[in-house]
Amino acid sequence: MAVLVVIEGVAIVLLAVLVAGLLRSHARVLSALSQQGMPAGAEARAPQPLPISKRGERPVPGATDIVGVTPNDETVSISVGTGVDTLLAFLSGGCSVCGDLWAGTPSGESALPDHTRLVVVTASPDRESPSRVRRLAAPGATVVMSTDAWEDYRVPGAPYFVLVDGTGRIAGEGSAQSWRQVASLMGTASGDAEAARGSREERVDDELAAAGILPGDPRLYQPNLATKR
Repeated sequence: MAVLVVIEGVAIVLLAVLVAGLLRSHARVLSALSQQGMPAGAEARAPQPLPISKRGERPVPGATDIVGVTPNDETVSISVGTGVDTLLAFLSGGCSVCGDLWAGTPSGESALPDHTRLVVVTASPDRESPSRVRRLAAPGATVVMSTDAWEDYRVPGAPYFVLVDGTGRIAGEGSAQSWRQVASLMGTASGDAEAARGSREERVDDELAAAGILPGDPRLYQPNLATKR
């Protein structure tokens, strides 16, 4: 009987050691993911290289303002959809492929289309080192540390980019490893937007033609009767 008690005790001790080892391993995995720019709660998978003009099957309710702190611990709020296109660059100091993007932030901003501003977004100070972000960020770069923004935009990992147009609509998103690639993908997104507008105009023309209203028809230039008194 005593032998059975001893064996059971040894088994319990071994089981406790095994559980402790698993918990320690899980903590290391979470820490590694955080260092790679993947805040807790994000999907535990590497970001797939997606064209920034394609939103895929990951719908986001809508663009939201970026609220957080600067690397100098100053509260900041960046409004989007204010008439200016905004490119959100989700980067991390621990991301191995983000180095060139950090270093090229000024040239990256100059490569963006006119009326487009660049905002770099990292995780919050509890998950990203502010001193490291200060060291990596180019002088004059707009940097916001906000894990909430990563969650709001459902960022799968760094580097990741989200383009918000001046109306607050998310025009596209995706991953890229150089500013030249980002600029190229943004051009594709702009082209898609122009094509969509062209399709709408053609559809309106077709509907007017079906109603017997052709270009030059006087009815197109009649004042709004509702405004007459």
